[in-house]
Amino acid sequence: MELADFRNQALLDFSDPENRGAMERAIARVRSELGSEYPLIIGDDKLYVEDKIRSLNPSNCEEVVGISQNATLEMVDRAITTAEKAFTVWSSKSAEERVAYMMKVNEIMKDRRLELAAWMVMEVGKSWVEADADVAEAIDFCDYYNRLALKLAHPDPLTPFAGEVNECMYIPLGVGVVIPPWNFPLAIMAGMTFASIVSGNTVVLKPSSDAPCIAAQLMKIFEEAGIPPGVVNYLPGRGSVIGDPLVQHPRTRFISFTGSKEIGLRINRLAAETSPGQIWIKRVLAEMGGKDTIIVDEEANLDDAVTGVISSAFGFQGQKCSACSRVIVHSSLYDDFLEKVVAGSKRAIVEGEVEKYGVNFGPVINRSAQKSIMNYIETGKKQGRLLLGGEQGDPRGCFVKPTIIADVDPEAVISQEEIFGPVLAVIKSSDYDDALRIVNNTEYGLTGAVYTANEAKIERARREFHVGNLYFNRKCTGALVGVHPFGGFNMSGTDSKAGGPDYLYLFTQMKSVSRKI
Repeated sequence: MELADFRNQALLDFSDPENRGAMERAIARVRSELGSEYPLIIGDDKLYVEDKIRSLNPSNCEEVVGISQNATLEMVDRAITTAEKAFTVWSSKSAEERVAYMMKVNEIMKDRRLELAAWMVMEVGKSWVEADADVAEAIDFCDYYNRLALKLAHPDPLTPFAGEVNECMYIPLGVGVVIPPWNFPLAIMAGMTFASIVSGNTVVLKPSSDAPCIAAQLMKIFEEAGIPPGVVNYLPGRGSVIGDPLVQHPRTRFISFTGSKEIGLRINRLAAETSPGQIWIKRVLAEMGGKDTIIVDEEANLDDAVTGVISSAFGFQGQKCSACSRVIVHSSLYDDFLEKVVAGSKRAIVEGEVEKYGVNFGPVINRSAQKSIMNYIETGKKQGRLLLGGEQGDPRGCFVKPTIIADVDPEAVISQEEIFGPVLAVIKSSDYDDALRIVNNTEYGLTGAVYTANEAKIERARREFHVGNLYFNRKCTGALVGVHPFGGFNMSGTDSKAGGPDYLYLFTQMKSVSRKI
């Protein structure tokens, strides 16, 4: 099987009346399905339980997007056992056979691109542009990992040795638990799941309780594409009930997780403890967030820097692990930057219900997040100078206005802790040495950017700015599959590099085979 060279999906232009109308119709279709109930899926069985998860529209917290099941503890073993049985058959299929299934999945996603985007508008409050980018990334993950799987099935030959025939092969690990976040509820969930199953593993998928309906849509696509029952088992539920048992189960071979530092560290610790009957060391792939910084050097194009900071800080309401939550500005540009970033934010940001065309800044995910962000803002007001925002928005939804706080000390709480909301801390630096010292003063190391025209300073940052994804003279969000392999250092995770050329190695193990002739 040969596939054409990989190319990223182009994003849709919603200023085009045809695209705009198609998206409005997709939103209407999804709206007609709001309140539907979705079953648990374990193998062939679609199950309903008494306890439910009600997913709410964060733009209007009275509106139920969908109803999912809250899995019980007993279902953990059933799901893993089912996945293990399916593994026997699925892992024996050739890479070409598995890729053929995944190509069907990808074609269905392309056909339903706007409908999938509309689900994200409703369930997690993404703007049209952000939601479309999320679907495009999911499609890219599938395309890209299909090609990696075929390459992995035919590895480069080993060094010849007289009298022997030697080869290596990459074989799947077993049953994986996939625990995705709510902020990229299709792209990251799909990417981790696609990588798992195209490599020959089977999966128990535990979606975020804030985005189970989007996961249910993906399960429908798997079923339509003919993915055999048990290859992906859908187990929504409270992490406090089923999270630890999924990780600790002796037949769980690996855990692929994206989420908070606290949960990621707990998973890593629990996975390291051997359960009775366990015969392997579990593998953990964890992406755990960041405290991402942009440096605006004295030799920067200030207008470009302002545009990049606004986009990085306030895209999807700052709810990206890659979001710029602090910017370090050289003292000579500091006052001009503050004036421009406030004015630019007011011009660029259109607040409201993201269901409407043209709105690019919507709600945060839920009331708990809203409360947490507002607490950080209150702390920030004491630690710096409030220039913009600092308030809640429309009380019907979980709105927090875009907030900029200046004159922040590098060691302040809002400069150190991940806020995961639309809050930008502005820090003044005396020189480039000072800026590079500040960027590395947190426990995270995910993304960062530098705006400067000085090549020597760029080279210094390449060596000294300690993050997994570093950008120059562009925003620090928007990593593209195959172009910007994504994953961070330190407490940002295991640097697993999703969308990178070595990602599937993490879902496989090499077997070396030698035969004397």
